[in-house]
Amino acid sequence: MAILETELKKYSTPMTLQERIQGRLMDPSYRPFKLTDSFVSKYQNVKPPFGFNGLGELVYMRTYSRIKDDGENERWHETVERVVNGTYNMQKRWIQERGLRWDNHQAQDSAQEMYDRIYNMKFLPPGRGLWSMGSIITEERGLYAALNNCAFVSTDHLKEDLSAPFTFLMDASMLGVGVGFDTKGADQIIVKGPDRGIQPMTYGIPDSREGWVKSVQLLIDSYFKGTPEIKFDYDEVRPAGQLIKGFGGLSSGPGPLREAHEKIRDTLEREVDQPISATTIVDLQNHIGKCVVAGNVRRTAEIAFGDPKSEEYLDLKNYKKNPGRESFGWASNNSVFAETGMNYGPIAERIRDNGEPGLAWLANMKKYGRMGDPVTKDQDPRAKGGNPCLEQTLESYELCNLVETFPDRHNNKEDFLRTLKFAYLYAKTVTLGETHWPETNRVLLRNRRIGCSMSGLAQFITNRGLDELVNWSEDGYKTVKKWDDVYSDWFTIPKSIKTTSIKPSGSVSLLAGATPGMHYPESEYYIRRMRLGINSPLRPPLADAGYNVEPAFGSEDSTLVVGIPIHVGEGIRSMKDVSMWEQLSLAALLQKKWADNQVSATISFDPDTEGKQLEHALDYFQYQLKGVSFLPRNEAYRQKPYESISKEKYKEMMSVLKPLDFSNVNNSIAIPEKFCDGEVCELSVNGKK
Repeated sequence: MAILETELKKYSTPMTLQERIQGRLMDPSYRPFKLTDSFVSKYQNVKPPFGFNGLGELVYMRTYSRIKDDGENERWHETVERVVNGTYNMQKRWIQERGLRWDNHQAQDSAQEMYDRIYNMKFLPPGRGLWSMGSIITEERGLYAALNNCAFVSTDHLKEDLSAPFTFLMDASMLGVGVGFDTKGADQIIVKGPDRGIQPMTYGIPDSREGWVKSVQLLIDSYFKGTPEIKFDYDEVRPAGQLIKGFGGLSSGPGPLREAHEKIRDTLEREVDQPISATTIVDLQNHIGKCVVAGNVRRTAEIAFGDPKSEEYLDLKNYKKNPGRESFGWASNNSVFAETGMNYGPIAERIRDNGEPGLAWLANMKKYGRMGDPVTKDQDPRAKGGNPCLEQTLESYELCNLVETFPDRHNNKEDFLRTLKFAYLYAKTVTLGETHWPETNRVLLRNRRIGCSMSGLAQFITNRGLDELVNWSEDGYKTVKKWDDVYSDWFTIPKSIKTTSIKPSGSVSLLAGATPGMHYPESEYYIRRMRLGINSPLRPPLADAGYNVEPAFGSEDSTLVVGIPIHVGEGIRSMKDVSMWEQLSLAALLQKKWADNQVSATISFDPDTEGKQLEHALDYFQYQLKGVSFLPRNEAYRQKPYESISKEKYKEMMSVLKPLDFSNVNNSIAIPEKFCDGEVCELSVNGKK
């Protein structure tokens, strides 16, 4: 408690976060941590072990390679250097600001081992970390929230919070953080509407993230508090097409924000003098999510949690009943807070039709760490929900911080356990970074929650067997807990409330050539399609190497699609060969042996042969899981991201390929993956999964 009280006092001082950061930068006695040039130079000419026949390197160049000051793009050895330097610099600042001893020689040895294990992709920071850690985002602007994957915010206290849950979601989303939210605030307040009897207020929107968020706050508050009507001046917002240096991508101009203002106003006008409804809460968050997507983010990640008994909530994506929601309802996956013992029949019928809603058992999330461990009291009593991919239990306003390990890239268990030390250390270090949200800092200081994940499990099970997975998981969990004791003491902070997860993964696992999380692949052999801008500097090297690059269907000549042949591993079963029941059993096993947070499991199923079994499956697994979602297997469509092919077709495609060479690519603007890095839980702009 003394540690917590000491840390909390720091946030009551008048000095702002930006002032503290500037003070650190101007302190002549402070020397940032830096790996030695002689060490990093050893990797300069080593070919990085990117996976999947060039796909891993393409994803890296498209998504995580930042443009350096000289206009050249980072190479893998430089990205890893930036990330490791940023990680140990965070540690050094934390230790020295508290008057504790920092050993440069010991830190250098530790950092060099972390570097090697990231470089060789035995573990990887999340996409947020690969993009932001050690960059100007953290080192100069101090926006450590950008290192986190996802968050959750509850509307349970809407009477007191008013616009805060909505502006938190917007602010976090613009930093690349996916956000879960609930509808518990329904009926808590009356939508008053703005006071139109007095002079309207005009807000000149600054060209900044903060300005966009402030504009939404003022607009919502005018309806919740009955303050003067708000009008907006968009003149300062930069025009479309300009480079956004810190967070990547290009400016959208004021159009998406203007549309969001109009939609928010229309939504709230309909409920003036009425209690706010669950529909309105979701609509507001979805309009904000759509704005963020159009504003500079390719995809959004929101998850809504509602009452399984509410037909209003369950019908939100029934566009026959709610046709007006079709243009924005895609912005969130919709789930319910399930209760053990409930009747799953009606929910199962909806899942069979379109895969939604997902289910989260909040009581299980609160009560259990690993579900195989004995409990005498709730392990997470303040939990309110979870993140969009549902691998993390979260309190309201809490962030989740993940890191990904690849067991199948290790020769033996001892090497894997060693990797876990550095994967854990990266994640724990991220918890040292305070955010610009005081309510979030309060939760982070107390919980220090992290999520050490494993990916490539389909490959591991195929190559080593299920018994080895259980063995590595149990010993791995003990190892993570051991290092949490050691480093929490060293940092003088509380131990993490929970430490392990199974994230769904996405682009990060592609770098390493690993199957995502616990999920099985589309096929042993398949074509993986990726999208590029029509003028991407990555196009010529791909074409020169013989990859098929073609216009994207329906893109109006603005987007290209490149198809890459993939062999995921000898003898690995495809998704359609693994039954719904086996997938659920694997999720339950990992929830018992590894994850004290959660297992992100999107269970694919055949609607015709397995759909009628959903109700019974949920009956059995409600006692073994904390959350689950389902995805019915659908018919193929043009240029789908994954297309199964035969071994013969794979060999034919590979025979015409030459080595891929991105060495001359410069000034390629990366579009960083946002949110959870999980393609199974993020939604594309048109709502297609």
